Amino acid sequence: MQAFAYETPASLADALKAAANADAKLIAGGQSLLASMKLGLAAPEALIDLGKIESLKGIKVEPGKVTIGAGTTHAAVGASAEVAKAIPALAFLADNIGDRQVRNRGTIGGSLANNDPAACYPAAVLGLGATVHTDRRSIPADQFFKGLYETALGDDGKGAEIITSVSFPIPEKAGWQKFKNPASRFSLVGVFVSKGPAGTRVAVTGAAACVMRVKALEDKLAASWTKEACDGVKVDSAELNSDLHGSAEYRAALIPVLAGRAVAAS
Repeated sequence: MQAFAYETPASLADALKAAANADAKLIAGGQSLLASMKLGLAAPEALIDLGKIESLKGIKVEPGKVTIGAGTTHAAVGASAEVAKAIPALAFLADNIGDRQVRNRGTIGGSLANNDPAACYPAAVLGLGATVHTDRRSIPADQFFKGLYETALGDDGKGAEIITSVSFPIPEKAGWQKFKNPASRFSLVGVFVSKGPAGTRVAVTGAAACVMRVKALEDKLAASWTKEACDGVKVDSAELNSDLHGSAEYRAALIPVLAGRAVAAS
């Protein structure tokens, strides 16, 4: 990798000040960014490590809501008894991201800001109708994910923006299933389903340019929250990914199957 400066701000204010440098990159775990730098796909002049900002860490469970700090690791969420009691599917998802190294370094804020098309957390955020909170606003999940590695962060014209926390409404039912790449453990297809305050929602990751909802499955599950309701649902493959791991048609066929399994597990 090329030479770069490395900063470890202790406060959100200091991080925002450092992030004003257009050639700097925020790092919130580094499980995606560092790999890109090693491959020469990213070459920032400075890294701003958010890992020492304690205000970005922690889990808070309140009536009807679970709030997770952006700097909270996947391992911490997966091991949280409070999360497991309030939203078991969310704890299960976090506890099965990547491997132990990834779970102990990666953070929910870093995952969402990066918005990898095969990442797990975006499916939970969209599938539960969560809200992403930043240093200056709150963004509903339906407005946060914009496209391939693209989010609503910074699109208000005010410069650098940092995720501070994510709040999840506690659902009546929720489930998560993924068909994973055996090496990377990224989702070839992952499906998060929920029924609760945000309605009936089905969010899919790994299948398209970014996480997406599937209305045909939502309509079926709104009428009948059963595994059988997903049987025979056709998903259009026109906008789905094809690669060496699977065709668009294969991914389209997996979505209702995994949705049914997620419902059965909810």
